[in-house]
Amino acid sequence: MSGRLGGLSMLVAGAGSGIGRAATLAYLQEGATVTAIERSAEHAAALRREGEGSPLHVVEGDAARADTLAKAVEEAVLAGGGLHQLTCCVGVFDHYASLRELPVDKLVGAAEETWRLNVLSTLVAVATAWPALRDTRGSVTLTLSESAFRPAGGGVLYGSSKWALRGVVQHLSVDLAPYVRVNGVAPGGTTGTRFSGLDALGQGESTVEARGGRDERIRAGTALQVKPTPEDHTGAFVYLADPVAARIVTGVVINSDGGHTEG
Repeated sequence: MSGRLGGLSMLVAGAGSGIGRAATLAYLQEGATVTAIERSAEHAAALRREGEGSPLHVVEGDAARADTLAKAVEEAVLAGGGLHQLTCCVGVFDHYASLRELPVDKLVGAAEETWRLNVLSTLVAVATAWPALRDTRGSVTLTLSESAFRPAGGGVLYGSSKWALRGVVQHLSVDLAPYVRVNGVAPGGTTGTRFSGLDALGQGESTVEARGGRDERIRAGTALQVKPTPEDHTGAFVYLADPVAARIVTGVVINSDGGHTEG
């Protein structure tokens, strides 16, 4: 199949909306066979419709669970004759929760939930996919955030988890070498994203897109004065997944954020 990713079998965890959905569709457009994990039945059905006629395989389930990940890796190997790439887009947002306003018991529960979904789920995904990726000398791409570099784009819980993922990229790029490349993309504020909030703080039903005036605040905070969409980040994901163009790229995080208006 033609395209930069033709012949590759790829797995996307958290593929049903926002950046995960955009990356999935971009991979398909570039010729890859994609297995996508999505826990929302509604989003999974929508993704199937969008990918109709393409080599897309949707696994409904929680990408933070080891059993779901194992099933998805198995399906990806069967669908594409192996697994060449893993992209992790699972995440939860803290709606800018402040440490000053959290009782200790709430803080502990919220921190555990944030790190379980944003960090531990990623480690479990990579560990589950590692044997298959080793066999193909494949790659991993993690989704970080501008919060991995500066105190913006979230509160201390979300930000610290993204800083941790930045460290995960660095460590895994050495740990899994020379067999698997490990990189990340750090998007800035992005319109059309639907990160759910923390159940521990009663935020579970709310999403980042619900904050009034958010799109304009995103534009005002970028040096390029743009309102990034999920599709704006897909070039970085496709490049890092490309085994030819990014053959010697590992341990790298691409900042895809429109630049900053402050230092």
